[in-house]
Amino acid sequence: MSITEENYLKAIFKLSEKDAAAPVNTNAVAAAMQTSAASVTDMLKRLSEKEYLEYEKYRGVQLTTKGRALATDLIRRHRLWEVFLTEKLGFTWDKVHDMAEELEHINNEELTERLDHFLGFPRFDPHGDPIPDAEGKWFRQHQVLLSTLQTGQKGVITGVDDHSTAFLQYLNQLGLGLGITITVVHRMEYDNSMIIQTAEQQMTVSEKVVQHLFVKTGV
Repeated sequence: MSITEENYLKAIFKLSEKDAAAPVNTNAVAAAMQTSAASVTDMLKRLSEKEYLEYEKYRGVQLTTKGRALATDLIRRHRLWEVFLTEKLGFTWDKVHDMAEELEHINNEELTERLDHFLGFPRFDPHGDPIPDAEGKWFRQHQVLLSTLQTGQKGVITGVDDHSTAFLQYLNQLGLGLGITITVVHRMEYDNSMIIQTAEQQMTVSEKVVQHLFVKTGV
């Protein structure tokens, strides 16, 4: 299987996470892959012939059991490599995605299992995303977007809904990362921004930020 084919399966898997039973729109696939609808159609037909997905024109696309298994394995390798790059090589969380995109295509089961063991079987990557185990099982933590918290509520940052380098670097500048405890001091009705308090400082964060930060409450 080519790297491009693997990337398509991973993109479709991520697009289907909200509702695995619903077909994924081909336009959404084209947007995710940053390519034309015609190119997407050709690729979907090819992957359908290989039984990695079910594709029906005008209806959308769904991964088969075979396709979901391969996509899950790709995501597992990607996120394990991200853990390795941050914890063992000292890269910051805003720099590891592109490197992991290349490393995830090393399809060697023994290497993956040794990497997982070496890292201590991590359940989450540096961005707070769950890592499936060797059987393809996911451990998902209960988390909500920071935007849903009310004044006075407290939470611990557990993940991000935007993995772009620009966003992660911005969070670095604010001193916000996984494990940081925050308290909502005030919600601004005018623009939906928030004043939040951490152990180190008080700051105002925009609506765009609070809509892309996951937190665990009840701490």
